[in-house]
Amino acid sequence: MELPVAFEVGSLVVLILILVADLLLIIKRPHVPSTKESTLWVVFYVTLALLFALLMWVFAGGEYAGQFVAGWLTEYSLSIDNLFVFVLIMSQFSVPRKSQQKVLMVGIIIALVLRGIFILLGAAIIEQFSWVFYIFGAFLIYTAWRQAFPGEEHEDEVKKESFVVRLLRRTIRISDEYDGAKVRTVIDGKKVFTPMIIVFAALGVTDLLFAIDSIPAIFGITQSPFIVFTANIFALMGLRQLYFLLGGLLDRLRYLHYGIAFILAFIGVKLVFHAMHENELPFINGGEHIEWVPVISTWMSLGVIIASMVVATVASLAASRRDEMRAPTPPRAAQAVAEEKGAPAGVDPKPEEREDRSGA
Repeated sequence: MELPVAFEVGSLVVLILILVADLLLIIKRPHVPSTKESTLWVVFYVTLALLFALLMWVFAGGEYAGQFVAGWLTEYSLSIDNLFVFVLIMSQFSVPRKSQQKVLMVGIIIALVLRGIFILLGAAIIEQFSWVFYIFGAFLIYTAWRQAFPGEEHEDEVKKESFVVRLLRRTIRISDEYDGAKVRTVIDGKKVFTPMIIVFAALGVTDLLFAIDSIPAIFGITQSPFIVFTANIFALMGLRQLYFLLGGLLDRLRYLHYGIAFILAFIGVKLVFHAMHENELPFINGGEHIEWVPVISTWMSLGVIIASMVVATVASLAASRRDEMRAPTPPRAAQAVAEEKGAPAGVDPKPEEREDRSGA
């Protein structure tokens, strides 16, 4: 079965309208969303993605639906990793919290445009050169190693200003203060750029780097440009709300990068296996297909992706919980315990009271 053209066109139109409505909502009512609001939006987008997968099952069968879900979960996990860098950028440039929604939305739009370009290029290259899967696979395995073992200087490298940001600082006049979410403002009667232009440039460079990683990953699950693009749209649509929902929780997901690294390595191996099945390189097996290589199904990929994220998340939260239990009791908590036992805050019970209580 194939996806009907009407379904593909209609889906893209609806998704674009949702993105435009989301953008207009931010422009009309800039605010810091509450935990409840962020939760409802994330649940809405996740439910929308699952309904879309169900429609794909109805129109084109389980294989297409499985490819979409596996691709969406892969891109979603990589997008969560993207949030770590967004947090660093927001912190580094001291972006006002009220303006962060607009900044994130611009970052998401930049990401969609860049990923759309990469998807078209990737599809065209794959159509002409099947051996490119060898390169994609090797690149993902390398990326997985870098993700799992980033080194001590990884965070410092992320915080360093990119070449684009340094170039902007040297070539244009930038004010010291923000003016809401405006890119340009007027100071002493002259138009100047605000630091927001630097933030957008940093987000753009970050999105470019993540697009280079994520597009080969999803092409390891499906070669359908439509599924690749819609999976990216659904993964990025709830990213803004997820940023405010997770908040400080991101710091607690200490093992998440291991789960993402395992997923990337798994898909990298799958791409290499696929390249060996489709092999046309004369110096490998005489240019013949390699039939003995195992075939990794879409459903197996989906199971590995889900299991990796669940294990990484549960292990992270368990480790954070264990650290909290081992931490010394804060002064306020100690006072509360003393008050519950009948002693005034900060006053140790008298020796005879301790004896009476111990006897009791």
